[in-house]
Amino acid sequence: MSHSGPVLVFDSGVGGLSVVAHLRAAMPERALAYLCDNAALPYGTKEDTWLIERIVAVCCAGVRASRAGALVVACNTASTLALDALRAALPIPVVGTVPAIKPAAAMSRNGVIGLLATSATVRRRYTDRLIARFAAEQRVVRVAGDALVKQAEQVLAGSPPDAGVIEQALAPLFADAELDTVVLGCTHFPLLRPFFETLAPRPMQWIDSGAAIARRTATVAPQGSRISGVDISFATAPAEAGMIRALERYEFAAPQGLEALEQ
Repeated sequence: MSHSGPVLVFDSGVGGLSVVAHLRAAMPERALAYLCDNAALPYGTKEDTWLIERIVAVCCAGVRASRAGALVVACNTASTLALDALRAALPIPVVGTVPAIKPAAAMSRNGVIGLLATSATVRRRYTDRLIARFAAEQRVVRVAGDALVKQAEQVLAGSPPDAGVIEQALAPLFADAELDTVVLGCTHFPLLRPFFETLAPRPMQWIDSGAAIARRTATVAPQGSRISGVDISFATAPAEAGMIRALERYEFAAPQGLEALEQ
């Protein structure tokens, strides 16, 4: 396997495109590829053992198909669950995405931060350890926002989100008068940030991991120049029109099916 291939960005859906924006800014000369396991969307409500097997199978197939030189797991749910398994299975650098608890704890003025993530990430032991390590002195309000994943997918497909769904998902955060900083613990959620800011009853800081992921990737990914202005992509359900439109907006060709995936 060549290690000079593109950086492969993986997510269950198109939420990882929020990380692609940071990667393109940090290393515009590098070739990227995108891998979308939309046939299994959403990950956040799936059983852990099944998810680990699925994530490893899809990513290994995607790395083979793209000849990737590095893998960015642009999915908090997958990262907090399967990073060790992926690193054991793949001979290339694997960069994960974890909730930005550390910077949020440092930035909060009141010492009260929110974690908005999928239900899987909210309950993960990995998340417990992050909070214990970096926010032990803060109060952390955990909110599962699984319904927001579909809203972000709609936005990238060109449809407006349902403001009522967003408002209901954020209500537990807005109800805490001292909460001033929110960790966007799912890569889908930065895509909805303008709507979050509009609905918020007061100014809040919204923190995600995109820039940090891009910096880390730039240090470990091999050099691989973009041959053209359009990069390749793959999907487990490649015919979905909304996903195709979203990928095109981020300079990816229409996705190829992942024929090598072994269930």
